[in-house]
Amino acid sequence: QVQLVESGGGLVQAGGSLRLSCAASGRVFSSYAMGWFRQAPGKEREFVAAIRRSGSTYYGDSVKGRFTISRDNAKNTVFLQMNDLKPEDTAVYYCAAELYGSGSSASYEYEYWGQGTQVTVSS
Repeated sequence: QVQLVESGGGLVQAGGSLRLSCAASGRVFSSYAMGWFRQAPGKEREFVAAIRRSGSTYYGDSVKGRFTISRDNAKNTVFLQMNDLKPEDTAVYYCAAELYGSGSSASYEYEYWGQGTQVTVSS
């Protein structure tokens, strides 16, 4: 089992940057594919990015070219660097873990979730 804690959210102006972190407990972090999802008020949860155990990365269409996911297995942490932020990026961002996973864009594939961190982008 793994516990996930996100940090790094906040208020930023459009065009700015934020870096989210997700710290995982446990000793087998490297066995998990990790994903970031987001949910805005009144909207469904949306896939943002995922990273496989191999380091291969995948992105949702709305964030390609602006966001970068990475992981540091030695620190049990996954990151989401968000650049050129837009007001439509405003949402609660969730980190998720999928044991031996493929880095799916489907939220139901992930077994473990963090509590979320709020990102607000002002225009």
